[in-house]
Amino acid sequence: MNPPSAAEKRYSNKSRIARFISRRGAASKPEIAAALKLSMPTVLQNVKCLAEAGIIRESGQYQSTGGRKARILSLVPDYRFSVGIDITANHVSFVLVNMAGTVIRWQQNRRIYTHSLSYCRAVREDMNLFLKNCQTDPARILGVGISLPGIIDKAGRTLIKSHVLDVDNVSLTMFSQFFDREPVYENDATSAAMAELNHLTGNAVYLSLSNTVGGAVYIDQQIYPGDHFRSAEFGHVVLVPGGEVCYCGKQGCVDAYCSAKVLSRHSHGSLDAFFIDLTDNDPEALALWDRYLDYLAVTVTNLRMSFDCDIILGGYVGGYLEPWLDDLRRRTHTYNRFDTDSSYIRLCRYRKEASATGIALTFIDSFLDSL
Repeated sequence: MNPPSAAEKRYSNKSRIARFISRRGAASKPEIAAALKLSMPTVLQNVKCLAEAGIIRESGQYQSTGGRKARILSLVPDYRFSVGIDITANHVSFVLVNMAGTVIRWQQNRRIYTHSLSYCRAVREDMNLFLKNCQTDPARILGVGISLPGIIDKAGRTLIKSHVLDVDNVSLTMFSQFFDREPVYENDATSAAMAELNHLTGNAVYLSLSNTVGGAVYIDQQIYPGDHFRSAEFGHVVLVPGGEVCYCGKQGCVDAYCSAKVLSRHSHGSLDAFFIDLTDNDPEALALWDRYLDYLAVTVTNLRMSFDCDIILGGYVGGYLEPWLDDLRRRTHTYNRFDTDSSYIRLCRYRKEASATGIALTFIDSFLDSL
């Protein structure tokens, strides 16, 4: 039996078992013992404690393979909940997530961002109404997380810079004073990555293709923040020297060629309308999509060359990519002479509200870690 890794030593056996069940969705005691390298008596004792606390339950039986049927263990979904809020320039989105990581309810409100106490108060009032409609016991809510577009110093609770919201060095305590408990703050692309990468055991890069391009680097089951909180600003890597002007002021950035706005501008700001035009074989949409996929293929290849791991495509555009995934993989393969195929390119699981979901999941993870 191999000794436990450093990562495994950080958590109690109860925590490791609960996290394993959470990532798998369901598991049997023999599966837990084998995967976590625990003795069966240790598994039985910890499973009993978790069940008595109401955190896990038996949810069925596996088919028999000749012996006694193994019982299926799963988390009790409504044991606890958490709330995620995603703030953009023109909208505020809310999600309620349960222990199983399932989005129970989500809502998006039209609200123009302003740097003001009245805006922060309005977000809290919107959240109160959202939770009232959810009919969830407030005592079961672990916490509230807020994702924002920009560079965030979480320790200093400061939004250092946000081109999207057009602010610099904003103290996030503006929001905190309106909440009963201190919210957790995170960059929107990192939050989305946390939702997408939460179930992974290997390394990966997440590329967010929303109205701005961002992402995250996931190494050894942790997101790498960078020395100055600017890791994975993939949107501001120069793709075409001297090319289109990016909102950051540089020329030729990935953002200027691969953001969702590149496509939605074709259809008066509606990404849905662009993909309707595309499926209807609109000539302009087809030409624009051809250019977009080629720039995206180069970007993905550069990420693969830099990090040598799976690339997960998410954000607004990521939710539409499935019909064109094979085409994108073929294009990427023409630029990449090191891989024999492009199966390392994967698509996101969350088509909507990934950022709000990801920041909400941090509370579920923290709770499981604390067991």
